[in-house]
Amino acid sequence: MDLPRPLQSILTAVDSLIDRLLCVAGAVLFSQVPEFIQQYLQRLGGHLDEARRQMEQFRGIAARSGMTLEQLAARSQASAEDSVARLGQLIHDTVERVDVLAAADKALREASILDRPIVFLRHVDLSIARSTAAIFKPAVPTTLEGMIYAGAGVLLILALYHGAVRYSLRRAWQRRAERAKSADEIGDAEH
Repeated sequence: MDLPRPLQSILTAVDSLIDRLLCVAGAVLFSQVPEFIQQYLQRLGGHLDEARRQMEQFRGIAARSGMTLEQLAARSQASAEDSVARLGQLIHDTVERVDVLAAADKALREASILDRPIVFLRHVDLSIARSTAAIFKPAVPTTLEGMIYAGAGVLLILALYHGAVRYSLRRAWQRRAERAKSADEIGDAEH
């Protein structure tokens, strides 16, 4: 069952428009990945600086008390007084947070352009990511990285559209046409 020529032209034009819109959407969406990671890195660096500042304050208290930071944390945690024990846990958690944030910061800064999203997902701090998303400002990428991601977005969106959506629609249309043709042949054979 063939479509009339004017209808085929309209469907071709709509398909072409969808194709172009998806290219733009894929480019815009994917080009924001490096920008989001860059803004995330800024926030991560702020959290790391603050955690280091807090750790240095604890280190100063330990030094003035004639102890290392680890000794201060252990002695505080072992205290029978609950508030002092919680302070010891806070010191321990702060040291651990500095280590985790520093490792994430280093890994992201040293990651290659292609590895960066994977490294980001591996080291993401969800609270920092949510804070970044809450104030995220999209930007027009002018870097090689932004252009690579924009190109990848175009290719991925087009592959999904042509491989999944268009192919499925074409197959459904072909099956419908085949059923209609079979029904017509059966109808002709009965007459």
